[in-house]
Amino acid sequence: MSETTNLNATETPASAPPTGAMDINQIQAILPHRYPFLLIDRVVEIERKKKIVAIKNVTINEPFFAGHFPNFPIMPGVLIVEAMAQAGGAMLLTEVEDRANKLIVFTGIEKARFRRPVVPGDQLRIEVVMLSWKEGASRIAVRMEGKAFVNGKIVCDGTVSAQLVSINRGRAGSDSPAETTE
Repeated sequence: MSETTNLNATETPASAPPTGAMDINQIQAILPHRYPFLLIDRVVEIERKKKIVAIKNVTINEPFFAGHFPNFPIMPGVLIVEAMAQAGGAMLLTEVEDRANKLIVFTGIEKARFRRPVVPGDQLRIEVVMLSWKEGASRIAVRMEGKAFVNGKIVCDGTVSAQLVSINRGRAGSDSPAETTE
């Protein structure tokens, strides 16, 4: 197997976790997010359980620009953090079998800082590094450091925590994922 492997929708993560780039179709085969909430367009680099680099092309067609702010469009900082989490989620979900029955949920956001506005026409380069990866009997919990850049200048950074849970977990009236973190 070559060092760079592409994952198509029919492959399982155990048989072919990607170690290179992913296009939008491969991202959609991994992440459950869809328009208007899918916030990464391409993965340019991925190192298993270590690092992912993704791209988000910011256009005036983004629905949030209609209200944030009229005549002065700025991408909401919380959506930049969400883009970092989605990139980290793509890294995590490539390692999981039966990912169609799993969901990644935020359990924390720490030290998020917004340094420059992101506007239509910008291209976000999102770099996420895995800080910790804990596997339990029925879940995986992670902490990741994310940084977002435009033209080589940092626009946002922070640490996000997330947990992989069963999609059916919340429907059965069980505890929320945040209440069960280690």
